[in-house]
Amino acid sequence: MSNAPDRNIGLELVRVTEAAALAAAPWMGRNRKMEADKAAVDAMRLMLNTIEMDGIIVIGEGEKDKAPMLFNGERLGKYNAGWDVPKCDLAVDPIDGTRPLALGLPNSIAVVALAERGSMFFPGPIVYMDKLAVGPEAADVIDLDAPVADNLSAIAKAKGKAVTELVVVVLDRPRHEQLIAEIRATGARLKLITDGDVAPSIAACLPDTNIDVLMGAGGAPEAVISASALKCLHGEIQARLYPRDEKEKKLAEEMGYDTKRVLTCDDLVKSDNVFFAATGITDGELMRGVHYAATRATTESLAMRSSSGTMRRIIATHRPEKLQQILSDQKERLAEREKDA
Repeated sequence: MSNAPDRNIGLELVRVTEAAALAAAPWMGRNRKMEADKAAVDAMRLMLNTIEMDGIIVIGEGEKDKAPMLFNGERLGKYNAGWDVPKCDLAVDPIDGTRPLALGLPNSIAVVALAERGSMFFPGPIVYMDKLAVGPEAADVIDLDAPVADNLSAIAKAKGKAVTELVVVVLDRPRHEQLIAEIRATGARLKLITDGDVAPSIAACLPDTNIDVLMGAGGAPEAVISASALKCLHGEIQARLYPRDEKEKKLAEEMGYDTKRVLTCDDLVKSDNVFFAATGITDGELMRGVHYAATRATTESLAMRSSSGTMRRIIATHRPEKLQQILSDQKERLAEREKDA
């Protein structure tokens, strides 16, 4: 990173996602999405402000004054004038899979990605992107413009499998009726999910997850977050802006966006020094969620860095009352800093 010793911020980011996951987990199955999101956002914001960096949220949850969101353009980090700290772009999702968490379903995670300032793609007014994500074996053979059958045949060949052995993950949405029909016509196996396509994008890069490819239109911010992880894992995501209607398409084009262009990992995150962290909130194929015992909570997290190609799987045990004290102390320090400013 620029302007600072090249430390592994990724391990510091794990503390951020752990805090968000621990704050959100008590809301599992209670069907109170706003309360869960606020708890995760507050914890993530407080912990991000303990990291020595000058961070700007490029991929957040919305615009300023839309509490409790971590908003696009928000400046975070522990810094003062003259400090030699890295200037960073941040992509955050305190809960990727808010509805699964609210309903007690699998694959809800907390995620943060960080890269050098100016390197992350901002999708502007476009909420969705059409996506195709695979692991390293098939990174060079996919083509978002090609027919579904051609892509699955190429992926299967690259992975040394039959098409009928592939598992394709798709968000269960009406807009995917044709895509689902085309996948089924190839004989490939299909896994429909309710929400949260970051976890399956990552899972497609890892052995023993039983996921080979993610297809279909999902959140545009999640495409950038997924690209951050896939750069660390040498996978690939191809994505294209997916306007919901002509009005959204016209607005994007007026702002200079090319809605026909296929974007790759390197377009979505230009930096070669990317950090990524994720912690499970509910159990899933990628990670276990938060588990409780009498006096402790256990989390499972991933920490990755693109420049080294390192992925760490971290199992941690926490004393919940200690986390609450840390968050309380940090909140007081931030209040004092704002007061002095």
